[in-house]
Amino acid sequence: MASSKSNFHVRSNSLPSKSHPVIEECNDRLIRLREASDATSSSSIVQRLGGLEDLHLCVEKLLHLPLTQQAFVQGRQENWVDQLVDGSLRLLDVCSTAKDAVLHTKECAREIQSIMRRKVSLESEIKKYSASRKVVKKAIQKALVSLKGVESKTSFSPSSKDSEITVLVSLLREVEAVTLSTFESLLCFVSGPKAHSKIGGWSLVSKLMQSKRVGCDEEIVNEFAKVDAALHCLMSNDTSKTEQAMLEMKNLEICVQDFEESLESLFRRLIKTRVSLLNILNN
Repeated sequence: MASSKSNFHVRSNSLPSKSHPVIEECNDRLIRLREASDATSSSSIVQRLGGLEDLHLCVEKLLHLPLTQQAFVQGRQENWVDQLVDGSLRLLDVCSTAKDAVLHTKECAREIQSIMRRKVSLESEIKKYSASRKVVKKAIQKALVSLKGVESKTSFSPSSKDSEITVLVSLLREVEAVTLSTFESLLCFVSGPKAHSKIGGWSLVSKLMQSKRVGCDEEIVNEFAKVDAALHCLMSNDTSKTEQAMLEMKNLEICVQDFEESLESLFRRLIKTRVSLLNILNN
C-alpha cells in the first residue's frame, strides 16, 4: 500500500495540475467564454459555440493524459465519475435539442420564403410558421426546465485528498457549466424574449460559475423575433411590410445557417469527448 502510494506521487508531476499546459489552456479558454457570456447577438453566440469546440478539444487532450486516465480508473466507483459521465450525455442532449430547433426553423423559413417569392396568399403559410414556432418554443422550454435539477445533481467532489484530482474534477465541472450556459443563451435566443422568464429557479450557472447569468431580456431583438414581428404585420394586412419581411427572413436564414454549422461541429466534438471518457472507464 505504501509503495503504491509512493509510486503514484512520484509520477504525479504528469497528472493535470494548475501548472500543467493543458490545464492552463483550458482555463484560458474558460476565461474567454466567461468574458463573452453577456453577449447576446447571433454572431457572438456563434463565436461562443466556436470557443466551446476549442474548449472541448482541450478537454480531449486532458483525457488522453495517462494519469488523468489513472485518476478516473481509480475513482470509477465514486460519485464524481458517474456525474461527469452523466454530464457528458446531458451536454449531448441539450446540443441535440438546439440542433433540432434550428433545423426545424430553417425548414419552415425556407417554405415561407418560397411562398413570398411567388407572391401568393401568405396567410396559411404564416399560420403554419407560427404553429411551427410554437412547437420549437415548447421543445426549448422543456429542455430548459429539465435543467433545473442539474444543480443538485452536480454537487459532488472526489473523496481523494489529492489536490491535483480535485483541480481536475473542478475544471471538468466548470467546462460543463460554461457549456450549459452557452446552450441556454442559444436556446433563449431561438425561442425569443420571454423564454427566460418561464424558467426561474435554474441556477446551475450562477452557482457553479459565480457569474451573472445570461437571460433573454425583453428589450433584446434578434433575427427570430424580427421575423415574428414582421410576419405579424403581414397577418394584419400591412402589405407595405412585405419587403421588410423578406429582408428579415433572409437575415434569419443566414443566422440559422451559422448556428446549424456551429452546432453540428460542436456536437461531433462532444461525441468524441464522451467516447474518450467511456473508453477510459471501459478499459
